[in-house]
Amino acid sequence: MAIPKVCGIETEYGIQVLNGDPNPVAASSVLINAYAHDVARQQVGWDFEDESPGNDARGYAKEGSMAPQVETHLLNTVLTDGARFYVDHAHPEFSTPECSDALECLRYDLAGEQILIRSMEAADASVPDGRRFVVYKNNSDRKGNSYGCHENYLMDRGTPFARIVQGVTPHFVTRQVFAGAGKVGAETAAYDGRRTEFQLSQRAEFFEERVGLETTLKRPIINTRDEPHADPHRYRRLHVIVGDANLAQVATFLKVGTTSLVLAMIEDDVSGDRDLELADPVRAMHEVSFDRTFDRVLPMADGTTATALSIQWELFTRARKYAEDRGLACLGDEGVGVEVLRRWEEVLHGLETDPMSLARQLDWVAKLQLMEAFRERHGCGWEDQRMAALDLQYHDLRPGRSLFVRLDTERLVDPASVAEAVTVPPRGTRAWFRGQCLTRWPAAVVSANWDSLVFDLGTDPLRRVPMMDPLRGTAEHVDALLQQSASPAELLDRLSS
Repeated sequence: MAIPKVCGIETEYGIQVLNGDPNPVAASSVLINAYAHDVARQQVGWDFEDESPGNDARGYAKEGSMAPQVETHLLNTVLTDGARFYVDHAHPEFSTPECSDALECLRYDLAGEQILIRSMEAADASVPDGRRFVVYKNNSDRKGNSYGCHENYLMDRGTPFARIVQGVTPHFVTRQVFAGAGKVGAETAAYDGRRTEFQLSQRAEFFEERVGLETTLKRPIINTRDEPHADPHRYRRLHVIVGDANLAQVATFLKVGTTSLVLAMIEDDVSGDRDLELADPVRAMHEVSFDRTFDRVLPMADGTTATALSIQWELFTRARKYAEDRGLACLGDEGVGVEVLRRWEEVLHGLETDPMSLARQLDWVAKLQLMEAFRERHGCGWEDQRMAALDLQYHDLRPGRSLFVRLDTERLVDPASVAEAVTVPPRGTRAWFRGQCLTRWPAAVVSANWDSLVFDLGTDPLRRVPMMDPLRGTAEHVDALLQQSASPAELLDRLSS
C-alpha cells in the first residue's frame, strides 16, 4: 500500500535591485537578513550535518555528472512555521515545511509569497541609500538563465527507482498543460530555430536529459538526488525539478495533487492497458510546451503516437479507478484527494473544449489572455519589448505592481489561513515539533534541519534530537509533551525517558 505522500515545494525567486548594486547574492542576503532580524526577530541557522546532495538514486553517477554544491557560507535560517529561508546560489529560496497533502502544500507556498513580500518591505526599510528590492516568482531572467521551483514527495524506499522513472516521466512531460506558468518567446535552441511566440511552460525548454543528478546544468526530467531527509532504510524523497513556479492556486494544487496520486499508483504498481513510455521524453517536453492547440502527436516507445492531453486523460482514468479500488488515504485528507480528481477532470475537459475558459484556474491561460488583450489594444506583435515586460510583471510580487493580483483568479485557501501559516507550522507532520520548539525556546535551539534539532542547554555537549520520520512529531504526537515541558531541558529529559 502506498505510503502517505508528505510533500513540499522549494521556490527560488528572481531578484532585482533598483538604484543600487545588482549583485543578486548580496541582494538575497540583505533580503533574508532583513526578514530574520526585523520581522521574524530571530535567526536559527541551518544544520548542514546531514546534507548529502551527491548521493545518486541509481547507486552511481554517470561520468561527467556533478552533484549540487552545498553553500554553507550563505545566509540560511529556519522559521517558526517549520520552513527554511535561505540564499541558494544567486536567489532567495523559500522551502515550505513538510505538508500532509496538496492543499496544505499550497497554503504554505502562499505563506512563502507573503514572507517574500514582507522581506522586500523590510529590506527597503533597512538600507539608507534608496535601493529597492524586487522579487519575482518566475523561472527565468530572459538571458538564458533558469531557476527552479522544486517539489518533494515522500516515497517508499522499496519501490524500484527504475519503476519510478518509467511511471512518472509521462506525467512530468505532459502535466505542463495545466501546470505551466506561460512564457513569451524562448531563450534556448530547444525549438531548432522555429519561431516561438508563447509557450505553456517557463522551464520546459531548459531540460536536456531524461535522468540525471544535476539541477543547474544539463537538467534532467527525473532528478536522481538520493537525499531522503528521513530514515534512508524506509523512505526516499523524490526531488522534482521540472515544475514552473505557479501563482494560480488551482495550478499549484493540481501540480502537487496529481503528482502525489501518480506516485502512489507507481508505489502500488498500478498500470493501465496502454504503455505510456515516450520515445524521446526530452523532445516531447519541448514540443508540449510549444503547442497551444494540444493536437501535436508525440512518438511513443511502442511505435504509436499520443497527444499530451490523451496521456493526461489516460493517467486520470487510471487514478479514478485507483481511487475506487483502494481509496485516497495516501494523499492525506481523503477529501483533498477527491478534490484533486474532480479538478483534474474539470481542467482536462476545459483544455479539450475551450482552454481560454480556464483563465481563473491556470497561469498560462491567464497570462495569455492578458497578453492577447494588450496586443489587441496596442496593435503590437509578440516581438514588442513590452510583451516581455508584461510577462515579467505578471510575476512581480509587489502588491502594487503585480499583474497577477489584478486578475480574478480562483482562490482555494482563505487569506487568514495563509497569514497563520506564515508563523504556525503544519499540525500533521514533524514540522509541528520543529516549529513549536523554535517558537517556545528560540534561544536554546542552536541549529535545525529537516530531520533533527540541535539544542544548547548551557552545558556540554550540545544535544541533537533526531526526527527521522516525517509523520512523527505531529501535534497529535507531541502537543501534550510540549505542554508538560517548562524548559528545553525538561523536554529532552522527557524525550529520553
